[in-house]
Amino acid sequence: MPAAEAEVLEEIRRLRARLPQVTGAVAASTDGFVIAQDAAGPEAEGVAALTAASLAVAIRLADATGRGGFRELLVRGEDGYVATYAAGPSAVLTVLAEPRTNVGRLHLESRISGARIAELVAEAWAAREPGG
Repeated sequence: MPAAEAEVLEEIRRLRARLPQVTGAVAASTDGFVIAQDAAGPEAEGVAALTAASLAVAIRLADATGRGGFRELLVRGEDGYVATYAAGPSAVLTVLAEPRTNVGRLHLESRISGARIAELVAEAWAAREPGG
């Protein structure tokens, strides 16, 4: 996925510019490999691995309760939010945000970035295909 890394990183930076309460973000494959990251806090590899683990549980929970395919997961801690958004079938966007973040705006802006990252990842995969 190195071909998409720079463009995905740029999308993450645009997200942070649109929503200053975002303190970091990691785009990763659904199996926990970092595609791009812009996070000052926790180590990106650890966040990606934990995201993959929580994603597996979220997918099973949504399926078991008849809620359809995974779209997003929100964790609210004492010191802020960790939100994970689907970015197509093979990637996710995990966003770290301050506790004073407007959650509606976090969802809106992160969904936009997740959709753009999905496009970038799909383009990168298509380019890897023979004849792509």
